[in-house]
Amino acid sequence: MSSLPAISGGEVVRVFQKFGWNVARQSGSHIIMTKEGEIASLSIPNHRQVAKGTLRSLIRSANMTVGEFIGAK
Repeated sequence: MSSLPAISGGEVVRVFQKFGWNVARQSGSHIIMTKEGEIASLSIPNHRQVAKGTLRSLIRSANMTVGEFIGAK
């Protein structure tokens, strides 16, 4: 299993944008992203460092692998 990097919420948003996810809105400290054809939306905390468990869950919700995410970073 690949090790997840310690990255900020803004960096997470930029990586997901490379995979076709779009910022729909921001509610408080969370950025909501959607993608055409996907049922789920992603709620990304806009923090200095996103917890690794949270990041792994977001990657899984986006139907991606950790390797794909790290490769796009």
